[in-house]
Amino acid sequence: MKIQKEQISDYNKNGLESHNESFDFLANKLTKEGHDVTSIVSKLADFQVAIPSWALGAGGTRFGRFSFYGEPSSLEQKIEDVGVLHALTQTAGAVSLHIPWDVPSDYNAIKELANGLDIKFDAVNSNTFQDQKNAKESYKYGSLSNTSEAVRQQAIQHNLDVINIGNKLGSKALTVWLSDGSCFPGQNNFQTAFQNTQDSLKDIYKGVPDDWKLLIEYKPYEPNFYSTVIQDWGASLMLANECGEKAFTLVDLGHHLPNSNIEQIVSILQLKGKLGGFHFNDSKYGDDDLTVGSIKPYALFLIFNELVYGMENNPQNPDLAWMIDASHNVKDPLEDLIQSLEAIQEAYAKALLIDQNALKAAQSNNDVVKCQEILQGAYRTDVRPLLEKARLNRGGVLSPINAYRALDIRGGLIKERGKNTIATGL
Repeated sequence: MKIQKEQISDYNKNGLESHNESFDFLANKLTKEGHDVTSIVSKLADFQVAIPSWALGAGGTRFGRFSFYGEPSSLEQKIEDVGVLHALTQTAGAVSLHIPWDVPSDYNAIKELANGLDIKFDAVNSNTFQDQKNAKESYKYGSLSNTSEAVRQQAIQHNLDVINIGNKLGSKALTVWLSDGSCFPGQNNFQTAFQNTQDSLKDIYKGVPDDWKLLIEYKPYEPNFYSTVIQDWGASLMLANECGEKAFTLVDLGHHLPNSNIEQIVSILQLKGKLGGFHFNDSKYGDDDLTVGSIKPYALFLIFNELVYGMENNPQNPDLAWMIDASHNVKDPLEDLIQSLEAIQEAYAKALLIDQNALKAAQSNNDVVKCQEILQGAYRTDVRPLLEKARLNRGGVLSPINAYRALDIRGGLIKERGKNTIATGL
């Protein structure tokens, strides 16, 4: 399925007058406050978030999957689904592949398909948390940290193979997330497990091209519940520093203990030039992987405040890799991703409205009340007209969710693919 420009144009006609009124009102207000509205809209239009290939299939709960039908059963169909998202939102201009779930059979054809949909290939992701068919060794007791050299070498080689696959597609980063850890006290020697992981990552790092990044993800618990080898940002940072200047920490918003100050973590990593990327999601209890902004939208805004400051003031930190890593659970996968993209753009737009000079002055004067007023003034602003304008400027729709339903995208996918297709992934 491919959405045509005429469909977008026809859909937008009915809402243009209302949009123009809302945008003009907000633009005039923001201009009087000293904001460069054109610059803000341009930044929003340029902001692209990668869609993970594994998030396009059926969701569900921990104990079952419940399909909305019309799932993408091949990598080609997954890229087509990302194309639908990008056509509507104009902010989903990249796809992040998980290997070996989504290995191309024809690289040239896949690149041609993606290029035709204005989709780039973002970071590639390795998988050593599952045993793969015909694999000689098992990851039951860990991969890069395993006490068995044979298991470690298999995991290292898999990551090197993933780099090779990504290189053929034009990717520029490898993301490594390990489920390695222990379920019970005494099961692992913590130092041995960490050292094995460090040595393994160094071997992988040798295969990272000069213009690539190695992104090291962390997680405090799950699937092992007593210990995780790379349990927090400090462990990830130590490993990245040991590997070298091309290695960075990757922050997943769900991979923290409850009430962690994620915005502080983000700020310090940028200061040290070691924040490599983001996985966006939301949570109530732990790594729930819920729709971005569905639970803690203000926390997301505070994180973006630090990100915007860092992008302006920390040239030592590289351009960041942005990706959604959420589970739609019982929602239509594409609708869920549209909601996540909207929430990310909204938090970014509000952060761009923060008067950083005024905030810095208030901080210098220890004016705590003023600091809060500045932040919350930006947060309380309805920025949706800015998002609409950014989409329109790129050829997207005013309201992606409403357009998705009005165009009956899911119905079209079911008609095209049937009800019994199953996507690869968890």
